[in-house]
Amino acid sequence: MKKLLLVLGLFTVIFTMTACKASEKTLVIYQNKVEIDEVLRTYAEAWGEANGVNVEVKTCGGDTCAYGTQILAEFQADEQPDIFVIEGMGGYNIYADKILDVTGEAWASDTDLEFVVDGKTYGFPVAVEGWGMAYNADILTAAGVDPATLTSQAGYLAAFQAIQAYYDGNASMSDYAVVSMAAASGMTWVTGLHNFNGYLSSGLAYNDSTVIDKLNNGEVDASRLAQLADWVELLFTWSDETILLSGGYDEQVGKFAAGEAAFLHQGNWTDSSYTNSDFEFGYAPHATLTTGNTSLFIGAPSYYVINKDTDSEADAKAFLNDLASTAEGHDYMVNQAHMVPAFNAVTLVPSTPLSALVMEWNQAGNAYAWWQNDMPSGFGMEVVGPIYELFAKGVAGASGGITKTEFIAQVTAAIENLG
Repeated sequence: MKKLLLVLGLFTVIFTMTACKASEKTLVIYQNKVEIDEVLRTYAEAWGEANGVNVEVKTCGGDTCAYGTQILAEFQADEQPDIFVIEGMGGYNIYADKILDVTGEAWASDTDLEFVVDGKTYGFPVAVEGWGMAYNADILTAAGVDPATLTSQAGYLAAFQAIQAYYDGNASMSDYAVVSMAAASGMTWVTGLHNFNGYLSSGLAYNDSTVIDKLNNGEVDASRLAQLADWVELLFTWSDETILLSGGYDEQVGKFAAGEAAFLHQGNWTDSSYTNSDFEFGYAPHATLTTGNTSLFIGAPSYYVINKDTDSEADAKAFLNDLASTAEGHDYMVNQAHMVPAFNAVTLVPSTPLSALVMEWNQAGNAYAWWQNDMPSGFGMEVVGPIYELFAKGVAGASGGITKTEFIAQVTAAIENLG
């Protein structure tokens, strides 16, 4: 009898443990920032343990995984995440019927950058991000370049020439680059989105959507496009040729992080790469326009949205609210993920160089908008980006390249095809 009771008791314990494990809820987050994958997993695991939720983070992005393609495959395979990422209207238009209306959530009252459509809130801003031409201030100083002159294409040309002359006078700098930029097929998010955004917003007031509205109607601003082409040609001419034609994210950022490039065409999301960098950082505007460039491109590029068909709606909402309102969430965003937070209640200041500079430029009101994510889905990376790659080959004298005139003609045709 005692043995029977013992066996029954053992079964009871095992059943109870199994039932508890089975009843633990799961929250799946699918996101696109490879540089925060590890710290997001760590934060999500800690939050999950504190709230009795098994949080699974899936990441796809950078130059090795196409997020837009993969997240679509997840939905088509019925492996739907509970929280996922969209980037502006392009992403919203694809998943509008899957996104939960979160109007009235507590976090929404603490930001000016929530994603809103027709007066309803749908998206939680992941972070404030910005980019310009990041520079190594030590190199610029040694070459006699004043960053204040970097507001025009002529100013950049003079700076590039001075920097190359400085390299030429130092045998140890024979493999240094003036610009570190990548334009190969895996980097079309840098070219077809980030660089092309200059065409959409440079020189305009933050809420001026004139150019993006014209683009979406198939209309081209020929003057702006010609000025953009001049700027791209200048960048490609003074870029490290190997990185330009075949480099990926690691090569592009690594060259700059090692102190071997004066300028980097990237944003503050690269901050985690500079742990061992010992030079002074700076930011200057892109000279998309011939003259009068005064600002960085700053905005909320991506948003967490909740799948309206999730079985974990309450947990998903709680996760986002805690991210925006708790000390742990703030520490994760600023100190661990090195992001500029989009929420007013966050008092922490980024310690990482480019994020601190983005916050400084933004607080000074020197910001151009991000409109690239309001282009039709795939237009920037799949249509415009490959044209940049052909132009890069042309500037470098590589086989299969195109001229600046052809670059302008092909981009013009691509825009007109949207009409």
